[in-house]
Amino acid sequence: MPRQCDYRVTDIVNQPGVYMFRDRFRNVIYVGKAKSLRKRLSNYFRPSRMTSADPKFRSLINSIEHFETIPVRTEEEAMLLESRLIKQYAPRYNVVLRDDKRFLLIKIDLNAPYPRLALARLKKDDGCTYFGPFPQAGVLRDTIDHLTRFFGLRSCRPRVPDEKDRKHCLDQIVRYCTAPCINNISREDYHLQVRKLIDVVEGKTDEVIGSLTEKMTKMAAGHRFESAARLRDVVDNITTVFGARNRTFVHTHVAIHPGEEAVNQLQSVLNLPRPPRVMECFDISNISGRFAVAAMVCFRNGAPSRKDYRHYRIRDVTGIDDFAMMTEAISRRYKRLLAEDRPLPDLLVVDGGLGQLHAAEAVLRALACEDLPLIGLAKRNEEIFCRGTSVPIILERHEKSLRLVQAIRDEAHRFANTFHRKLRSARIQNSILDEIPGIGKKRKTQILNRFGSVRNLRRCTAAEIAEAIPGIGDALAGEIENRLRK
Repeated sequence: MPRQCDYRVTDIVNQPGVYMFRDRFRNVIYVGKAKSLRKRLSNYFRPSRMTSADPKFRSLINSIEHFETIPVRTEEEAMLLESRLIKQYAPRYNVVLRDDKRFLLIKIDLNAPYPRLALARLKKDDGCTYFGPFPQAGVLRDTIDHLTRFFGLRSCRPRVPDEKDRKHCLDQIVRYCTAPCINNISREDYHLQVRKLIDVVEGKTDEVIGSLTEKMTKMAAGHRFESAARLRDVVDNITTVFGARNRTFVHTHVAIHPGEEAVNQLQSVLNLPRPPRVMECFDISNISGRFAVAAMVCFRNGAPSRKDYRHYRIRDVTGIDDFAMMTEAISRRYKRLLAEDRPLPDLLVVDGGLGQLHAAEAVLRALACEDLPLIGLAKRNEEIFCRGTSVPIILERHEKSLRLVQAIRDEAHRFANTFHRKLRSARIQNSILDEIPGIGKKRKTQILNRFGSVRNLRRCTAAEIAEAIPGIGDALAGEIENRLRK
């Protein structure tokens, strides 16, 4: 049972949502969704479950140090949020959604002369407007095809279609498209049709469903039952994809995307002079002071900017001193920026509480950068520490501003651990076995695969080594034993 799970069932909301389990290193190890968060989490931590559960489940429960819940309004919204978080964190106990498949988005470039609808799986910073995500890909494709015809929009790919494109298009022949390629419709009237379609995507489906229902009734009255059935399916699809039940998670990125919203909210929460559009966060990783590294990650407009990531091997600190390591990394980073006359970020985030905050504050003071906004995020209770006070800011778990700070902290932690593992792996490869004549890379791999480690190998006699590894004679086995005993 995780140490921080001493809760009362009534403290957890009885509504749909997503829950995340974290281990003692603050890594997300499982993400799940629930129709009722209260019921689902109470099932996890019943003592009786541990006696009958399979080994994987027991391993998960024993690894949980902390859990978080994110209430939402509908089960559909919980499913979409669960998928997004699994893609973001790739928890090791999740298997169903760990592939690279993403839900579809509707994409439209409103800046184009004659916009057309398209489908995408990734939202890019390309000036287009996006709606979604939508979990039912087949239904969405059929619905988009019908709405494109219903409103007379073009489906051809050229940015500005002309008469040459018309020769390759059948839409005008079957009277689906309003044919802007031959100026059959003005740009203003075409954009008016686009606006009507966007209204449907945003949930205003009454007009189009009413029109389709009227046509369906006429077809049924004229005994055109197959055509009426097709229109019935179209109405059902529109209701499924864009109806009132799903309006909670259909959204547009016309003027502001979630990252920008979180950035603006964070400015208000921290009382910053300007929105923290460029944020940098530092984290330290080491094992008892060995292989000490620091990582710096950068977020721009609420999203990772990986080209700006940096990592540092700690050079001037010996032993276990996270504060001194943080001081060295921040000092090296901002000394260089100042020397190259490059801009500083809008906000500096350090992974930790008051100790890490004060270490960073001292560096900025020494560099005459006191005006650079600075916060520390403590892992245990997700407390935000600011300059000049020991009283932290505690935000609700669902606040976008907190989730933005958590995201950059977690990314810094991941980046630091990745670099740290790389250094350790390189050190292991340069083990003491490399110094023994007669042992090459292939034979070293054989030895380590058989014994697991040099420590285990050291416990063996020369005879045991020769017997365990084919091709190693008594002389080489004796040399290995002598070297390891020294």
